[in-house]
Amino acid sequence: MPKGFSLKKSIRKHGIFYVCIVVFIFFAVASDAFLTRNNLMNVMRQVSMLGITAVGMTCVILTSGIDLTVGSVLGLTGTVAAKLMVEAGFHPVAAVIFALLAACLFGALSAFLITSVRIPPLITTLGLMGTIRGIIYILCGGLPVYGFTKAFKVIGQGYVGIIPVPVIIMVLIFIIGHLFLNRSKYGRYIYGLGGNEEAARLSGVNIRGMKYLTYMFSSLCAGIAGIVMLSRLFSAQPTTGAGFEMNVITAVVLGGISIAGGEGKLSGVVAGVLIIGVLTNGMILLNIDSYWQMVVQGIVLLIAVGVDQLGKTLHSKSKNEA
Repeated sequence: MPKGFSLKKSIRKHGIFYVCIVVFIFFAVASDAFLTRNNLMNVMRQVSMLGITAVGMTCVILTSGIDLTVGSVLGLTGTVAAKLMVEAGFHPVAAVIFALLAACLFGALSAFLITSVRIPPLITTLGLMGTIRGIIYILCGGLPVYGFTKAFKVIGQGYVGIIPVPVIIMVLIFIIGHLFLNRSKYGRYIYGLGGNEEAARLSGVNIRGMKYLTYMFSSLCAGIAGIVMLSRLFSAQPTTGAGFEMNVITAVVLGGISIAGGEGKLSGVVAGVLIIGVLTNGMILLNIDSYWQMVVQGIVLLIAVGVDQLGKTLHSKSKNEA
């Protein structure tokens, strides 16, 4: 054991990765199909949409906000892109750009209602979640949209060598998120905003501008995930992304991002995303009923938030005693 190594400190710092390894080993032992190459590639492809969206959600939660619109924005982006390609005859690239702009527009609307109208983030995004879902049904009439070019499948179903294209997109988004949060002044502003908004304001941080930036970035990430999902399913379904926000929030909080804002690293979110993906895939392989899967995901979210709050309480108590 390396000199100065402390198991307690290691668990406190990297505990989520230990949990990820334990979950992985459990399903590897419990199911013979889990460690097959096809299944592992399938897991990575499945978590790609979750991982992409989680990067944007991480930025929002770090500001002590929340974005419940991500599932609806994901569905809306796919629907808009599909409608433009099939009915308006848009080139796929143009359709994707317009769809992503629509996603960013709703992110800006969230920020406007939060900063200017002073509606709390939870209520704002909850209301917009239902509004956007209704718009999806209006646009497609409650029916799936399909019939676009087969070349579009590359985004969600293609490979570069043995690596699925969605995984490459997810990795690129994580790298961009890491550079944004850890190598730019805006990342420092986001952490400062979540730690103490008033102190950040007095330090000269443009609070309104940062909230516009984070909510638009969150919607953009959800929109990119929506394009990947559209390509993977090769049709736009009105129910696509319904309930997706729960998995995203669970992955982010499980990855160590404090629900109160200002604390956590994007590297932990990678582990949180993998845990959610492995749990979902493993439970399917073990033929666990989908209703029980919902129960497990809910419990995981409660445990993640509970551990986060308990850790804060213990840390505060130890500081007071010192």
